[in-house]
Amino acid sequence: MLKDFKKFILRGNVVDLAVAVVIGAAFGVVVTSLVKDMLTPLIAAIIGKPDFSDLSFTINNSRFLYGDFINAIVAFLSIAAVVFFFVIQPINKLQSFSNRNKVDVEPDTQECPQCLSIIPKKAKRCMYCTTILKK
Repeated sequence: MLKDFKKFILRGNVVDLAVAVVIGAAFGVVVTSLVKDMLTPLIAAIIGKPDFSDLSFTINNSRFLYGDFINAIVAFLSIAAVVFFFVIQPINKLQSFSNRNKVDVEPDTQECPQCLSIIPKKAKRCMYCTTILKK
């Protein structure tokens, strides 16, 4: 049983997942700090109010804190924008550079329309069902 557990723990996908969680948590702290320490003061400089948490209204002695909701929306949109512009866009750009030199290779096989077998692309007749192939 211990051997199986050791085998499970040391499998590549479990270790990769653990590394991804740790890196994701660290990256989350960096992004949250960027939003809190850089973007929120920038929004405050533009709008003039850095924190909306004191905004509320009252109906029948029930207090509705819509300012907290606005803060959550601003934080979410800011984090999403940071992730998009500083992670997703650069990764897409890098992938487009790496894919630029790849040549699309045409497959050298095709599927027979009659029996659905895989046959050579240059074949004029299916070797399985003898159907004459049209080019």
